[in-house]
Amino acid sequence: MIRLHDLRVEFDNITAVHDLSLEIGPGEVCGLIGPNGAGKTTTMRAMLGLIEPTRGTIEIAGVDIREHPERASRLVGFMPDFPPMYDDLKCWEFLDLFAGSYMIPRPERPALVGRYLELVGLTEKRESMVAELSRGMRQRLMLAKTLIPQPKVILLDEPASGMDPTGRIDLRNILRGLAAEGRTVLVSSHILTEMSEFCTFVAIMERGRMVVSGRIDEVKAQIMGADSLAIEVLDGEERFLNLLAEDPLAGPIERGVDGVFLFRYAGDTRVASDLLAQLITSGVRIASFSRRKEGLEELFLKVGAKELS
Repeated sequence: MIRLHDLRVEFDNITAVHDLSLEIGPGEVCGLIGPNGAGKTTTMRAMLGLIEPTRGTIEIAGVDIREHPERASRLVGFMPDFPPMYDDLKCWEFLDLFAGSYMIPRPERPALVGRYLELVGLTEKRESMVAELSRGMRQRLMLAKTLIPQPKVILLDEPASGMDPTGRIDLRNILRGLAAEGRTVLVSSHILTEMSEFCTFVAIMERGRMVVSGRIDEVKAQIMGADSLAIEVLDGEERFLNLLAEDPLAGPIERGVDGVFLFRYAGDTRVASDLLAQLITSGVRIASFSRRKEGLEELFLKVGAKELS
């Protein structure tokens, strides 16, 4: 659904995007990650046709945006950070205005507006003026506006900025629903912990270049290696350490607080379950046993990119 090939964007003597290639399929929610100045927003603006690339190819749902810009624009929805809004309209009027601009017939608009207000949790604010909305509510309203034409590809720049915890949970559920419908979502955000909860794909940029991209599980396996196990041992510590020393899948063991041992384990969930059974059968008393998967923040730091700001 999104295909960038050798994309380069230059401004005078500055190269903002260096020969970037990226492919994201339908049903994926991709987290576009990188420090300020990495080229994330420039890449998005090029995908929208707002910036003319120096060279390279951009395809949206199979449509080349340079050859067919109008067709491509109908397939993509964009929600910028700090979007401009019409404060003198009521919430329903704001959505109705854009529904009309998308050539949706007038008789269909009331039900459509009501559906999207409900989707983003603003039904009770239907008659409220846009000027009265909080920052988070404005983000919700702009998300509803972005989804009205049912774009196949959705670009979101810091969509959770200003949202309260409930709003962020709603956003997560909405993005999961869009992916389930086969749409492609590209999210640029600094909130890596929350992105880990809904992203299926990751693309990490630095200084205009793509550092790594791919499905999260595959990239984690490539960059991070095995997941970690955290095991709290109540009794039989020596037996526990001896068994792990003989297990070729277990990495070096770190002793944490309160008798918790941490180590990398190359086995999958089933193999880890077998390890637990073996420990118990051997007389090791286990208080807790958990598999820890690193999130996007750990992955971001592991690839050596600079700290987000």
